[in-house]
Amino acid sequence: MTSPAIENEIVIKATRGWRGVDLAEIWRYRDLLFLLVHRDFVSNYKQTVLGPLWFIIQPLLTTVVFTVIFGKVAKIPTDGMPPMLFYLAGLLGWNFFSRTLNSTSSTLTSNLGLFGKVYFPRMVVPLAAVVSSFIALAIQLVTLLGFWCYFKFFTSAGPSIQPGWDLLLFPLVVLQISALGLGVGLWLSALTAKYRDLGFLTGTIIQLWMYATPIIYPVSQIPEKWRWVSSLNPMEMPVVTIRHMFLGQAGGVGGDFTLSILFTLVVLATGVLAFNKAEKTFVDIA
Repeated sequence: MTSPAIENEIVIKATRGWRGVDLAEIWRYRDLLFLLVHRDFVSNYKQTVLGPLWFIIQPLLTTVVFTVIFGKVAKIPTDGMPPMLFYLAGLLGWNFFSRTLNSTSSTLTSNLGLFGKVYFPRMVVPLAAVVSSFIALAIQLVTLLGFWCYFKFFTSAGPSIQPGWDLLLFPLVVLQISALGLGVGLWLSALTAKYRDLGFLTGTIIQLWMYATPIIYPVSQIPEKWRWVSSLNPMEMPVVTIRHMFLGQAGGVGGDFTLSILFTLVVLATGVLAFNKAEKTFVDIA
């Protein structure tokens, strides 16, 4: 007769490749995922006066700086759109991407103590960071909609603001941005586990990537001979598309849809594989 202890025994063993991504197991640990999301909010805004309001204040301050420096001083056009609305629409997708990338890129190094104490699917941690980014995106979206309503219905710029039908595809664009941010973040997390110097470069990479993306300038300002280089940026398409969704034709169109989506899928798939490989030995060598 088999003893009850043996019947209830759970064997944990390493897996390889995509077998390491057990969606059913991740779903069983959904309570932990929600606890980690709550932890992220508490740790980020503990002992702050304004708390989650910083999700609104930070993009507004950035938009004001962009309006003054690039709109008033540098005189960079915004294709006839109010600068505040132009920059807010561009920052909506970018802030979501950069927050997802930045929070997932330090998954292994910042959770070493947790990984060394108890078993759970390690992918739960970066997924929790993605969920937290979705909450921040929702708050910033409400802010954008508030400014959109003001400029649309109470200013002379209203007639030129014509949302495109593709606004219905907004959830799909957001999904792609989250997949791209997660994929790049997983790659950086896996590499940072071995080469800690990359942890200091993450902020610089995000900053340079932002200036290479049409956020502070419209696609129309990119010289034609350099358009093919700009289209290689996988974040150009989603950022410009979101701006087009809310502002209409004045928002401009750009980026290569097929190239951007293919790049996202490849980066996400290889990022998951790299992360799974790194997390198996990270605790032992850290």
